[in-house]
Amino acid sequence: MYHYYDGGGVIASGPALLVRKKVNDTLSLSAGYYVDSVSNASIDVVTTASKFKEVRQEYSFGTDYVYRDSKLSFSAATSREPDYTANSFGLDIAQETFGGMTTVNVGFTRGEDKVLKHKDPTFSDYAQHWMYRFGVAQILTPHWIMSVNGEIVADDGYLSSPYRVARVFGAAVPENDPRTRSSRAVDFKVIGDLGSRDAVHAEYRYFWDNWAIKANTMEFGYSRYFGENWLADTSVRYYRQTKALFYSDNAQSDTLYISRNRQLSQFHDADLGGRVTYSLGKVSGDFDVKLNASVHYTKFNFDDFTDIRTGKLYTYGASSVQLYASATF
Repeated sequence: MYHYYDGGGVIASGPALLVRKKVNDTLSLSAGYYVDSVSNASIDVVTTASKFKEVRQEYSFGTDYVYRDSKLSFSAATSREPDYTANSFGLDIAQETFGGMTTVNVGFTRGEDKVLKHKDPTFSDYAQHWMYRFGVAQILTPHWIMSVNGEIVADDGYLSSPYRVARVFGAAVPENDPRTRSSRAVDFKVIGDLGSRDAVHAEYRYFWDNWAIKANTMEFGYSRYFGENWLADTSVRYYRQTKALFYSDNAQSDTLYISRNRQLSQFHDADLGGRVTYSLGKVSGDFDVKLNASVHYTKFNFDDFTDIRTGKLYTYGASSVQLYASATF
């Protein structure tokens, strides 16, 4: 795969490779490699620092084991960039019941990050993450499937940015976020086969945390086959969230915690995306090859975060492109 993102002064691009090997009828292994070459001139950078470039590399490994109606999955990943290292591992169990009509899944992920600061060898901190997930998928009819999934996340450690600053009475001060955070999310999804080579899906997700952020996400999508080789997908998504307790665009009092991180502000965004898949069929007699291309455009609008260069509320658009090929043999 090759991915490219451009939005808000940030450009990120690079390749990714995933290989999955079936060992026998019950076991498969997978390995992945992902690269991000980032050129950053975001609103935070251009107003308080200078543009920079860096490369992030991620390696991942996974295994799936099937026993009767159960599937056990293990995954591990590590990513490295000049000032940040992240390591994680996860375990998931899925169990089919009621003759395969219902699937119950539970999972856990543990993450450990090391945070550094460029050109400051005295700064070093950590961040730890625990994620618990659970869900149920139910076949309603031969054409409709519904799923409900929940997620609980606990974070501990340095959850700020060593480069970002906040504003108090118009003066720049170091950002200071709480060192603990817990969040919850629940997701509802329905997928339907319309019976004429097309399908639809609808999804709603609600998120809340102990920083007072509440978020709603709604998505609708449509898919259709054209002939024997073409599949087209389109989707529209809308997201809105409230601000964190300690967020302020320009605080009028000095408090223990203070942040001007726009991702913790009140904002909303809308995304429109599309994907096309072309199946080449058998190539050289052994390879089942598919070519894919997807494009998304997202518009971000912030309700209480201003561009200090203009004094106006900040807004920007972002585009992302993915080109990828898969071969099964």
